[in-house]
Amino acid sequence: MQEQLQTAIQATLEAGKVIMEVYDTPFDVELKDDKSPLTEADKRANDVINSFLRPTEIPIISEENKQTDYAVRKTWDSCWVVDPVDGTKEFIKRNGEFTVNIALVKQGQPILGVIYVPATKTLYYADVATKTAYKSILESHDTALKTVFEKAEKLQPKKDGANPVQVVGSRSHMNQDTLDFVEGLKAEGKAVEIVSKGSSLKFCLVAEGNADVYPRYAPTMEWDTAAGHAICNAVGLQVISKATNKPLEYNKEDLLNPYFLVSR
Repeated sequence: MQEQLQTAIQATLEAGKVIMEVYDTPFDVELKDDKSPLTEADKRANDVINSFLRPTEIPIISEENKQTDYAVRKTWDSCWVVDPVDGTKEFIKRNGEFTVNIALVKQGQPILGVIYVPATKTLYYADVATKTAYKSILESHDTALKTVFEKAEKLQPKKDGANPVQVVGSRSHMNQDTLDFVEGLKAEGKAVEIVSKGSSLKFCLVAEGNADVYPRYAPTMEWDTAAGHAICNAVGLQVISKATNKPLEYNKEDLLNPYFLVSR
C-alpha cells in the first residue's frame, strides 16, 4: 500500500507542475460533449498521471480517459479513480481552488486518496486501512517524497457539538435541497455558518476541522469524490449516499454519484 500511495503522490505533484505551466499562460477552453469545460491542463495532467499509474497494472478510471465498458470494469477487483483537474471552472476563473484527485478503490470502496492543490502546493493524502490522513504544505512541485512526509501534519476533524455548525456549500451549486438542509439545522436550534470552497477541497475542509458537514445535493462523478472520500474515511468521517443510506460506491455501471452527505 505504501508503494501505491507514493506513486499516487508523485503523480499528483508532477501533474500539478504541468497544470501550473498552463495556468500561468493564456489558454483556450473547449467544451466536451456534456458541455463541461476542458483545457490543455486537463489533457497534459491526465497524460502525466497515466504515465505513473499504468506501470502499476491496476486499471484506471479517469475523467479524461475513454471509459472502459462496464462488462469489463465489473470484473475489476481494484482500480484507480482519477480527476486530473477537479474544478476546471475554478481553474478557468484562476481562483486557485482546483485540485488533482487520485484514489485507489478496492471492491467498490476507496482505500487510499491523494488530493493536491497546485496553486498553493498543498497536499492531502490518506491510507484508510491505517486510519491516517495528512496535510503537507510544500515549497515546490518537485519536492522529494522524504520531504513530503517530513512536512506532513495529521488531519483532525472537529468534535461533535460545534456551534455554529459550519456547513460546506459550493460556490456554484447552492440549490434548494442544500438550503433545505441548512433550514433543518436551524429548526433544531443550531446556528449555521456557510463555508464555501471549490472542487474536492470541500472534503478537505471537513477532514481538517475547518467545517462540520458537507451536504452535496447536486451532481458529481466518481472521480470528483473518491480521493476526498478516502481522506474523510481515514479520519473517521462518513460519506453517505442519500439514495441508499450507505457509503458511496465506486466503479458502478453509472459513474454518476447519488446525492451524499459528509459528516460524523
